[in-house]
Amino acid sequence: MFHRIVSTTNDFTLTIARVVLGVVFFAHGAQKMLGMFGGRGYGGTVDLYSQMGFSTPVAVLAMVAEFFGGLALMAGFLSRIAVLAIIGKILVAIFTLHAKNGFFMNWSGEQRGEGIEYHLLVIALGLVILIKGSGAFSVDQFLTRGPRPN
Repeated sequence: MFHRIVSTTNDFTLTIARVVLGVVFFAHGAQKMLGMFGGRGYGGTVDLYSQMGFSTPVAVLAMVAEFFGGLALMAGFLSRIAVLAIIGKILVAIFTLHAKNGFFMNWSGEQRGEGIEYHLLVIALGLVILIKGSGAFSVDQFLTRGPRPN
């Protein structure tokens, strides 16, 4: 079972997808969890989620999925599990907050909130990683193949 979770190929395209998605979610998680990049930090995020009707455990799960999921994707460590958490978080965001705002992001500031186009891109990129694995230069690849003989 473990081998199935970490199995991957030496595909550099997967590396690009994994690292980019990891960087984006690490940054969002760092905003929420640590207050970096102009974010609210842990307390502010819990308060915001509470105002939106979510419990503290849900807020913590969202922060963990983004922050640690992003780190795991950047390293390529258990990427399938990390991306499942991120896709789950994104699906909750779609169905509880964003679907009512339509498809497009709020570029012009005329909508009541953001649409789902960003979320669909995240899901698509996540599904690529879920199906194909971490790709080249990943901990998963090392775990799959083991150390190479000299």
